[in-house]
Amino acid sequence: MATHYDVLAPFSVEIRPLFAWLALSPPLTALCLSRLSKSKRDEPEISSFVKSFLLFFYPTFIKSHQGDAECNQQDALESFYKMQACAYDATRKLLLRGREEMLALVAAQLESRNETTEAATRSRTERIWVDIGGGTGWNIEAMAKFVHVPTFFSRIYLVDLSPSLCDVARRRFARLGWENVTVVCEDARQFRLDKYEAGANKDGGMGLNATQTPALGNVEKQRLGHGGADLVTLSYSLSMIPDYYAAIDSVASLLAPHGLVAAVDFYVQNGIDYSFRNYTGGALRRHVNALSRIFWRAWFEFDRVGLEPARRDYLEYKFGTIASLNCRNRQLGYVPFYLWLGCRKKPFSPSSLAHEIVQRIDALATESPCLYPLNQPINQGVALTRGVPRSAAPEIRSKGFVCAVKNLSANVPLPSCYYQNHHWRIYYDDQLRKHTQFNNQYIYAFTWEDARVDERLLKLGPDDKVLAIGSAGDNIFSYLAQGPARVHAVDVNPTQNHLLELKAASYTVLSYEDFWMLFGHGKHPNFRHLLLTKLSSHLSSRALQFWFDNVHVFQNADGHGLYGTGGSRHALRLVRWLLQLFGLQNEVVRLLEAKTLNEQREIWRQKIRPVLLSKLVCKLIVSQQSFLWNALGVPKNQLDIIEADHARSSLAKGEKLPGKSCRSRAVWHYMVNTLDPVAEETHISSDNPYYYVCLAGKFSLKCPPEYLRPETHAKLSRPRALDGLRIHTDELEEVIARISPETLTVAVVMDSMDWLDAGSQAAVQQVRKLNRALKTGGRVLLRSSALSPWYIGVFESNGFTAKRHAGRLEGECIDRVNMYASCWMCTKGEHLPPPSPPPPHIDRTVAPKLRV
Repeated sequence: MATHYDVLAPFSVEIRPLFAWLALSPPLTALCLSRLSKSKRDEPEISSFVKSFLLFFYPTFIKSHQGDAECNQQDALESFYKMQACAYDATRKLLLRGREEMLALVAAQLESRNETTEAATRSRTERIWVDIGGGTGWNIEAMAKFVHVPTFFSRIYLVDLSPSLCDVARRRFARLGWENVTVVCEDARQFRLDKYEAGANKDGGMGLNATQTPALGNVEKQRLGHGGADLVTLSYSLSMIPDYYAAIDSVASLLAPHGLVAAVDFYVQNGIDYSFRNYTGGALRRHVNALSRIFWRAWFEFDRVGLEPARRDYLEYKFGTIASLNCRNRQLGYVPFYLWLGCRKKPFSPSSLAHEIVQRIDALATESPCLYPLNQPINQGVALTRGVPRSAAPEIRSKGFVCAVKNLSANVPLPSCYYQNHHWRIYYDDQLRKHTQFNNQYIYAFTWEDARVDERLLKLGPDDKVLAIGSAGDNIFSYLAQGPARVHAVDVNPTQNHLLELKAASYTVLSYEDFWMLFGHGKHPNFRHLLLTKLSSHLSSRALQFWFDNVHVFQNADGHGLYGTGGSRHALRLVRWLLQLFGLQNEVVRLLEAKTLNEQREIWRQKIRPVLLSKLVCKLIVSQQSFLWNALGVPKNQLDIIEADHARSSLAKGEKLPGKSCRSRAVWHYMVNTLDPVAEETHISSDNPYYYVCLAGKFSLKCPPEYLRPETHAKLSRPRALDGLRIHTDELEEVIARISPETLTVAVVMDSMDWLDAGSQAAVQQVRKLNRALKTGGRVLLRSSALSPWYIGVFESNGFTAKRHAGRLEGECIDRVNMYASCWMCTKGEHLPPPSPPPPHIDRTVAPKLRV
């Protein structure tokens, strides 16, 4: 906290230490005990710690700081910091969390944007950094962990109002020998970059002292709409500036058109405050409960540190949000703090260009032929090569387009997705119930569709435009490796798309070794470091927040790794528990190392099958609807299909089914028809990654899935290889409805239509929308838990011809997964006419509501 503009009120000497001790005693006691438990050879370090703590505690909680008789802010600030300036850095490590993470995000973003913004036309070393409230210069030295500061930045300006802290900073940079750093002791609101960049004030960078009169020219000069700083940072300084509106406006005038602004600071906020904003970068973990809001605001007001929500709100209003992280300091009473990274809220250009950029992104989401689908980031402010016809049909507008137009007309920033370096992730409202129902958890950590069969059936080429259910993303990247023009990945669960997005970012920046550790082995000891320093600049804000909160998925050495997470982990853990209960761990190892198919069959039949295919286990656990949904993602409608198929099969054999045991028997027979052929006909250790990962908890280099193969990584890690990826967080039907007519060539809907009510009108509507979006000759690939799904007739009566490519009969595999009973290809042969216009009596002047 280096910019105490309006400092400590004279609270009573009795109350302030008591309140301070109540709040700080638990974490400080633990820290003191850890220090005092060191050996005698560490006594100098203990003595230094105690001295630093006392220098911090006395001026912070006991001493009164009122300044001189003129109430000069700089004098009051100096009264607070002069005694503790030498111990400032030592006492802030526990309190000021997130500073290194902010610097890592900034460094990654600058490196990534270097080749995608107009800064690419400049020398790599011509970067200007202004650190507002930089204090002792700790931030600038800490940046050396991520970049070589003396060469990465051409000039750095540390701006702070405390002379004592500035003196510490000057000694720091003299020791380091960094000549590109200028320490400016000045009010941040008065700091002008052009003074120093133009060669003025060549007196060592002292700037204006509080007793000096500002130059008249400085007052009369019209401030430019922008400056030349590539980076402006505020590290725990915004909360200490009383006139924060002026300070944030000043930051805006310092920032270059392509520049970045970053902040880390304390905050408290109620969810109601931001619930109707779409430009904040996500609401995950942002809400602070009432007790914490009351306590932390009162606590920090002792030192005149303002935690009111308006500070962060104005920052987000003034700039566009690139990334936003909401965190808690677990070592200091769980105090909330945030990390934020932003840029200018509109492209630095006329508003017409901003509208063109929105139109272009809309075209990428809807396959609109109106715009040429460039894949350059909007920060670049590059004009489009084709115009936008005014007659563009409103029904093919994406939800992101509607939202962006409203934001532009209201003069608020665009949604965060418009400021990303990649336009993979399409805008969605993360507060809708259809997204929050998943409780911020994905179901599938890997995809249960055989990519080899999909490739053989689809034979994708450069002219194909594919729409497919995303799931864990494995199949999406298998499609992209075949080189289609576009792949639209769709999933209503945001966290499934966070996983898909992480894989896309990993292709972009990680080596194959790191990529394999993450998604082959499922663990990486340095995932947090990779996330902050490499992956962050290629992730959307919401995906970054999710993985920042879930670093343990990959980094917990004692955990199960990625493939022990997600809703499906319950089924996998049940399998492992049963095998462990019956002492079959060694048999599983033997199965996974079996050299021949005959050896595998023997182990399966004699050891493992009697346990996994136990009718008792099926009846008590597996056939329960709650288990089937939460662990396997099988909804009630799909379970009904399985039961109905089993009933038909049994009646055909002349068997009689007791009513009460119908479900249990149906599920057991389904398991038998799934697992027996897999164990009997596919060699798991060398050619079945789907069941290998279930038993081993990781993939094998001998038989990785297609997306994990080295040749696939080499292909998809090339520059612009993933430009054709679009990630939609919505229902399949909603996305299909917003795709331009007759633009798709392939739709892969997996088993999603099993989820619909039998005979429902929803199936008819979805099939008709597929007909509308597909070109003539376009194909729909689907799988079903039924041999003859009821909805195949719906396809055939709405312009499609259907063909079953595989049907799972007893003892036969339809693919290496064998989880479904049939695989179908429905080909569009007839284009249906558009729906009839509304009757004349309907009032067309009333705009229809957007479906959300």
